Amino acid sequence: MIGRIIGLILAGLIIGALGRLVHPGRDPMPIWLTIVIGIAAALIAGLIIGGLIGFVIAVAIAAVLVAVVGGRYGGTRAV
Repeated sequence: MIGRIIGLILAGLIIGALGRLVHPGRDPMPIWLTIVIGIAAALIAGLIIGGLIGFVIAVAIAAVLVAVVGGRYGGTRAV
């Protein structure tokens, strides 16, 4: 179980970057926040659904979370 969670966190780093690439346009959020969103998306999708489908769903969740949080972030800095 702990190994699976560590694997999901590592996958979340990649998912955070992919979520940022999937979301078009300028993003006012810092990259660390996008990575945290990716980790959260990986944990949500990975604990519910595993495998490749879980990874794809995690990327979609990350893209949606990046869009929602980015729209409410309020910063003007683009990374």
